[in-house]
Amino acid sequence: MKNIFFLAFFIFFIEAGASAQTITPNDGSWSKMTVSLKNTPEAAYMIRTGDVDNLGFGFPEGFDPFCGRSTDAHSYPWEPNTADAPGTDRILLPSSCNPNKLAPCGADGYSGSYGVLNTKPAPINLPLDILKGAEIKNAFLQLFIDDFQAPELCSRFQMTLNGKRFIEAEKLLNVVNQTGPIGKLITLAIPEEFYPMLQEPILRVYIDDPVTNAADGYAIDFVKLIVNRNAAAVCKGNIRGVVVDNETGEPITGAKVENTAKGIVTTDAEGRFEMQDIPAGLEILWVSANGYANASAVADVAKGDEGDEVSILMSKTIKKATYEGKDIREGESLVINNILFDQGRADLRPESHTELNKIVAFMRENPDVEIELSGHTSAEGDAGFNRSLSYKRVKNCKEYIVSNGITTDRILAVGYGPDRPAAPNNTEAGRVQNRRVEMRILKL
Repeated sequence: MKNIFFLAFFIFFIEAGASAQTITPNDGSWSKMTVSLKNTPEAAYMIRTGDVDNLGFGFPEGFDPFCGRSTDAHSYPWEPNTADAPGTDRILLPSSCNPNKLAPCGADGYSGSYGVLNTKPAPINLPLDILKGAEIKNAFLQLFIDDFQAPELCSRFQMTLNGKRFIEAEKLLNVVNQTGPIGKLITLAIPEEFYPMLQEPILRVYIDDPVTNAADGYAIDFVKLIVNRNAAAVCKGNIRGVVVDNETGEPITGAKVENTAKGIVTTDAEGRFEMQDIPAGLEILWVSANGYANASAVADVAKGDEGDEVSILMSKTIKKATYEGKDIREGESLVINNILFDQGRADLRPESHTELNKIVAFMRENPDVEIELSGHTSAEGDAGFNRSLSYKRVKNCKEYIVSNGITTDRILAVGYGPDRPAAPNNTEAGRVQNRRVEMRILKL
């Protein structure tokens, strides 16, 4: 009876939406498995693998997966179409999932009986022919993901591009909870260290949880690479939310809510905040407040004001550790002095190793700690060059720390350039303060 229901549900959605043919300037034909385009309204280059059809269920009439909210819930499992691109439009189970062993946090209802061999994660390959010789100014990866439930099922997803860990993407995948299941677009800025890969023949996008034995089935509708994006053509929406005390329900005033696309906003007297003109998709929010442990949330951003309000709960259970003889708490930032570089260059000078060794020791003593290393510059010169330089500098700091035994997934490297000044840039003293490397405690 259960299988008959699934089959009927599947046929209904196929007839309702998947047969529709959609062709758009940004993506070409949605029914094609591989599309490469130049000079679309959205970007200089677009490469997509996987058809745009909501895992074969089809999208309701008028639903725009690039601007809309999450899809309605649908049933699992379903039979994959062998014509679909490998890694797309099918249930995937983590390679560590063993139905004969107890999963750490339960299962999603079908993982225990669904064939592991038929759901093995597979790389999704993007052909890069049209990028040969192209100057990469920016690059973004879009994925339409479905049924990722790391917070609920205790999975720990890893994502690689041509075999190299994409830590920034993992941070998002591991806070998304798409119970329902439901699908939604995510957009990931590709760090500069990956740009040389875009001159290779293929970009292999691979997602798996090889460690936890979590029974967390997931699916991917399509993967899309956007190079040299036209920011003005991106579908945008607004995020509105409230931050409250987990125990009392009282609003938290002055909490800092951060998003990589928008920076930091502060909650008002009612605990409310708003961010405008955020690219549509799932966006992670990091929240800190005096007297509270760090929190995070995911906002479902849709065009305009169509997204739901985000409610963020914060706990007064605060963890702290000692760094250089001083207490440091989650959410706090420290300026790391004596990280030295030559003018206009990103190579670490040997004198910097003393300070970085202190971070290595701190992370060894606190094996659960996760940090963000951020690079900042003063405002002289080209802002784009300064952002790139600041990123390359903290990337080299991260690589030194990793070379001393700290795993790469515990460190985020971000280059803000002149975007987050600590002091006014109209005096030399202020400019000196702005040229800095900061360490922020994301997790203890």
